Amino acid sequence: MDTKEMNKPVTPATPDMSEKNHNIKGDLTFDDKVIQKIVGIALEKIDGLLTVDGGFFSNLAEKLVNTDNVTSGIDVEVGKKQVAVDLDIVAEYGKDITDIYEQIKKVISEEMNKMTSLDVIEVNVNVVDVKTREQYEEDSVTVQDRVGDAAESTGEFASRQTDKAKSAMNRTGNKAKNSINEAKEPRVQ
Repeated sequence: MDTKEMNKPVTPATPDMSEKNHNIKGDLTFDDKVIQKIVGIALEKIDGLLTVDGGFFSNLAEKLVNTDNVTSGIDVEVGKKQVAVDLDIVAEYGKDITDIYEQIKKVISEEMNKMTSLDVIEVNVNVVDVKTREQYEEDSVTVQDRVGDAAESTGEFASRQTDKAKSAMNRTGNKAKNSINEAKEPRVQ
């Protein structure tokens, strides 16, 4: 035995941490909403995909109140090892919809694999509408936005009217003070 081996510290044999964890029993499952949210957030990166469409009632709710429900229009079937995804989308007019579909499949598969290790076995996309970006942005203005804009305009109008009334009251008050001061002065010199 040479001196290097003799001076080498002796470490006790400890089981590998991953071996320890493999001996623990249990299951990892994902709620449908979690998978829907992962898909929804992943889809935000896709050029030419204006929105995932949640249908009439979902769209009506979104028109009434600002929501950031990224799961709207996303249906999933989640198993222990696999997931299938169904989407209704609105594509941007003038974009290659086949390319958008390929991007959707790629992004969903990558995110599922990275975050859950689930295999995406199916991605079904139903294109329910095409719109220009301008049409989409115009349609995205909600009733809540419109009411907010109207309230802001009304508030500004009321503020201007209040300022006018204050100014008129000040002028009237000054005239009254002048009249009182004139009445107090002696008439005869």
